[in-house]
Amino acid sequence: QAAATARMHLSAIRSAASKFLPLFDRVLVQRFEPQLKTKGGVLLPEKSKGKVLEATVIATGPGRLCETSGQPLPVSVKVGDKVLLPEFGGIKVTLEDTDYFLFRDADILGKFSA
Repeated sequence: QAAATARMHLSAIRSAASKFLPLFDRVLVQRFEPQLKTKGGVLLPEKSKGKVLEATVIATGPGRLCETSGQPLPVSVKVGDKVLLPEFGGIKVTLEDTDYFLFRDADILGKFSA
């Protein structure tokens, strides 16, 4: 059942990404769900969850234009990358009852290696 749920979640992400394409150097991400349990199985209260700073890249724009040559400079992340976000910033976008966030490529702090 977990595999079926994961497939449904992936198809919803693909659907949302196909309906919304960021412009310029914008990156559409979906934040990870906050941890509701510790590794030992203790349930965490709502207030202790904190802000989730990790996300998955859902879609990217083509990049910003170089000021001197006018050529597009590609974004530094690609779809599927796991990235680290700043604590504040980003624009909330709701697509098909799912919350996503839009950041500029330069605002993303880093990406995790596979």
